[in-house]
Amino acid sequence: MMELDNFIFDLIAQEQDRQMKDLELIASENYVSPQVMQVTGSVLTNKYAEGYPGRRYYAGCEVVDQVEQAAIDRIKEVFNASYANVQPHSGSQANAAVLSACLKPGDKILGFDLVQGGHLTHGASVNFSGKLYKTSFYGVDKETGFLNYDQIQEIALRERPNLIIAGATAYSRDIDYQRFRAIADSVGALLLADIAHPAGLIAKGLLSDPIPHCHVVTSTTHKTLRGPRGGIILMGADFENPFGLQDNKGNIRMMSSLLDASVFPGNQGGPLMHIIAAKAVAFGEILTAEYDSYIRQVQRNAKAFENALRTHNFDMVSGGTDNHLLLIDLSSWSISGREAELVLNNAGITLNKNMIPFDTKSALQTSGIRVGTPAITTRGLLEKDMETIVDLMGDALRSKDDANKLKGIKEKVSSWMMDYPLY
Repeated sequence: MMELDNFIFDLIAQEQDRQMKDLELIASENYVSPQVMQVTGSVLTNKYAEGYPGRRYYAGCEVVDQVEQAAIDRIKEVFNASYANVQPHSGSQANAAVLSACLKPGDKILGFDLVQGGHLTHGASVNFSGKLYKTSFYGVDKETGFLNYDQIQEIALRERPNLIIAGATAYSRDIDYQRFRAIADSVGALLLADIAHPAGLIAKGLLSDPIPHCHVVTSTTHKTLRGPRGGIILMGADFENPFGLQDNKGNIRMMSSLLDASVFPGNQGGPLMHIIAAKAVAFGEILTAEYDSYIRQVQRNAKAFENALRTHNFDMVSGGTDNHLLLIDLSSWSISGREAELVLNNAGITLNKNMIPFDTKSALQTSGIRVGTPAITTRGLLEKDMETIVDLMGDALRSKDDANKLKGIKEKVSSWMMDYPLY
């Protein structure tokens, strides 16, 4: 028997201790259930299964075919979708697969500007999406912080994109997918919704649903869906290749076929069957009443967080939130997002620096921070606790140069969190 790798297992123990003791406010993080954790570390990690259920390139896939089909069936039920691909290793790879299925290099995409709340895969110059395709961007209204759909329409008419991406990574408001579809139709563009952040709220009808309006929908499977890290691609019943898209041999194929081929063999090799099984378990959890209660609490906690921030004179982009996250403008606090991130981390409060729309600071410094409520809600915190968290944040930021004060706040956070297990 191999000797235990004490070095790595000690680091895992340290990370578990950190997660247990700190307040996790990173909007894209969450804690999986014990059964999701168990399946992630199961013998399914041993199985190669290139291809799709019933169409594999390896023998011995009878069991994992059932696993993957369960994941497909469950996520289709969650979102009332007609098609699902559960193989993408991440949301970024899901987006890559959609773009390569629907576009040729050099085609035009219109996405949410990264510096105003979009994602790298929405056309950022440092990303594949900005390297392979001609990109243009929309953003938010400078005065309100909300998406301005009239401006998006003007940009679309000027740029004539082949594909428009509706979605964000740091936008706290609901998105009007019906309006986006009208804009896409006006210029003959395909419409992709990236719902990686608000997917859980959308699944339970708490935010606008993209499935009836968008040609393709992608998401991660962690964040608000509370599953393992990974991606999915979904499609509604009415959008089987509406534009007559062709494969690399010039044959017109169904959109579902193009998407499947773009994931495998186009962008990935063997799927991660232990992760797909964990996705299936998480998707099953989403269908329960317990999850429904959880995700509603996520939204209530975010609104309570908003109210507490306002009471403590924190400025928020767009003035608040409709979903699970808030983007905080620290300009009036005379501290950069980077410094705030470090100070709060020293106080046991984990979040990320984030650019705000029309930021005057660089992406490495930023004028803002982003917070979210999925992880702390999983641990059982309620509306009343949001006031305490904001109190602690304010105390820490006002004491940024006082190491002893920050240490005391960290100890207070640690003592508090020990009453709230990870799962």
